[in-house]
Amino acid sequence: MLQFEVNDMTCGHCVSAITAAVKQAAPDAAVAIDLPRHVVGVESAPDAGVVEQAIREAGYTPSRKS
Repeated sequence: MLQFEVNDMTCGHCVSAITAAVKQAAPDAAVAIDLPRHVVGVESAPDAGVVEQAIREAGYTPSRKS
């Protein structure tokens, strides 16, 4: 699973916007978000760069977690 820390994700609207952006970039991806920990998890995405770029284009600043 790809994981990104997105510290500027603070509310339900942020969760919806990030989920929609990731699903648009990688339609087959499964998105799991832990809002209190500011973590976005993505499974079945073709490329981490695609997911990271989608989150950035939605207006957020992700950093890849190892």
